[in-house]
Amino acid sequence: MKVSSLPRTLFFVWLAPMVVLGLFGCRGSATSSPPVIKDDAAALSADGGGGTGGNTPGTGGSATSAGGTTSGSGGATRAGGSATSTGGTTSGSGGTTRAGGSTGNSGGASPGSGGSTTATSGSTTDTGGNASGSGGSIATGGRSGSGGMVASGGTIESGGSVASGGNAGKGGFDGGNAGSGGSSGTAGSSRDGSADAFSGGAGGTIDAGSGGPEQCTSRAAIDNTKWKLVWSDEFDKDGAPDSSNWGYEKGFVRNSELQWYQPDNATVSGGLLTIAAQKQQVLNPNYNAGSTDWKQNRQYAQYTSTSMTTSGKKSFLYGRFELCGQIDTRQGSWPAFWILGNGLSWPASGEVDIMEYYANGVRSNICKPSGGNCDWSGSVSQTLSSLGAAWSSKFHLWAMEWDSTKISLYLDDKLVYGYTITTTAPYTGNPFYILVNLAIGANGGDPSSTTFPITYLVDYLRVYQKP
Repeated sequence: MKVSSLPRTLFFVWLAPMVVLGLFGCRGSATSSPPVIKDDAAALSADGGGGTGGNTPGTGGSATSAGGTTSGSGGATRAGGSATSTGGTTSGSGGTTRAGGSTGNSGGASPGSGGSTTATSGSTTDTGGNASGSGGSIATGGRSGSGGMVASGGTIESGGSVASGGNAGKGGFDGGNAGSGGSSGTAGSSRDGSADAFSGGAGGTIDAGSGGPEQCTSRAAIDNTKWKLVWSDEFDKDGAPDSSNWGYEKGFVRNSELQWYQPDNATVSGGLLTIAAQKQQVLNPNYNAGSTDWKQNRQYAQYTSTSMTTSGKKSFLYGRFELCGQIDTRQGSWPAFWILGNGLSWPASGEVDIMEYYANGVRSNICKPSGGNCDWSGSVSQTLSSLGAAWSSKFHLWAMEWDSTKISLYLDDKLVYGYTITTTAPYTGNPFYILVNLAIGANGGDPSSTTFPITYLVDYLRVYQKP
């Protein structure tokens, strides 16, 4: 049946407003943002569980983005999709495992951006943390502040127990108990012997090992802008001296001295080297009854001692050489701390006696080779009485500073003898090695009325050179 066009027109006139009203009514009742995906960082405090994203999902979904199981730029949840992105369960920035030391470095305990135990490179932390992100539960750097429990570099750095910035120092032993940013100077507060560990920090020179207390406590601090430690022996390991540093002269050696040199008289204990000369008879295996050579015409030696040398092991061209020690000044004693040039026979080798003692004089000598002997002019001797009544009972610091133009010898930081080098040989261009010995008799005098042992104690030897 044919339908009239008027009713059809009226139907559409009625329908159109209904459609329009329906559409406007639905939009007016909708929320301004999805009820599940919610961006409400303002509702989370700085010590809350998340950062820009909060504890509920951010713009994109409920699971992680770049980072680990609870990290990213948000906090417990992140902006991103429903599946994990780069990082996995042991995440990159902010993840649960990190590179470096055992706890954090920069940062503090108060909230801010960062993770719960973060550090620049802590072994249980990284940039981020277990619930990290900007605005996370712990401030940048995590629980430890700048110079925290362990610094960047991990559990071991430059010989120390922890790295620079933490509770252990850079060199300690070759670090110590305190490092840059820690409780002491760069070198640490205990003792050792590795390079860079002994030049001290902002607080000056600190003994760099663990064998005992520093003995030369009143010494001046080393200027770290001028000197860098290149070698030392801190005598921290009980037993025999370190064979990588020291060899020994043996038998009758020089100056018609009375002692038989042997390694056994040198021992290390409690952070000190002790050379103990003994009244002890030793058979001379080179004895020759008819010889005119003093090294052969004595059937026995009546005394023993030790002469230690770095020859063939350590030698140095220029620098600052130090020995902290205590010497026995009784009759018969002739201790020395001295250097000889490599590869040349005496006196062409040169000789610098940074310290020797005999006949009531504490001496500083420099050999100027002259034909087959030394010109000792200019050498200095200080009497015991001029140094004070208690001088012999204390430790003292002997030092030499040497470059291509001059040699300066010091006792307890006071210049004793300055020598200007006027010729190229032997003190220019040739390395020297170190000797530490205790002779008996000869220049030391008759020891027969002295009670033995005669001792020579050494806390440390150190060599610094220009950085």
